[in-house]
Amino acid sequence: MKKQDKQPKVLLVEDTEDNRFMMRRLLEMAGYRVVEATNGEEAVKIARAESPRLILMDLSLPVIDGLAATRLIRKLPDFRSTPIIAVSAHDTLDFQSDALEAGCNSYITKPIDFNELEQLIAQMLNQ
Repeated sequence: MKKQDKQPKVLLVEDTEDNRFMMRRLLEMAGYRVVEATNGEEAVKIARAESPRLILMDLSLPVIDGLAATRLIRKLPDFRSTPIIAVSAHDTLDFQSDALEAGCNSYITKPIDFNELEQLIAQMLNQ
């Protein structure tokens, strides 16, 4: 088995290139394999094709937003229990409750505290 096959695969859904680049680098340095999507529609297709162990879902996305993409992913049979972490610049309770209602397991706000995110990912993958 190749080393990369042992690394958990994370789907990073983020439309801003700089954010995506930074998050990918930090995730890779933390030992994750990263696949990327830049909009909600792409996120659903890539989730189906790549079967990630965890999804980081930006909520403000083009084409279809992160909430709609999460709902669509949750309808796929293999994704009922895949952890999905909502990522948003909005730090309000209504945004958080909308994300949880749509099927996200947790919510983290931008700018991201990467230590907090890393702990959250590890916790979600070990459940």
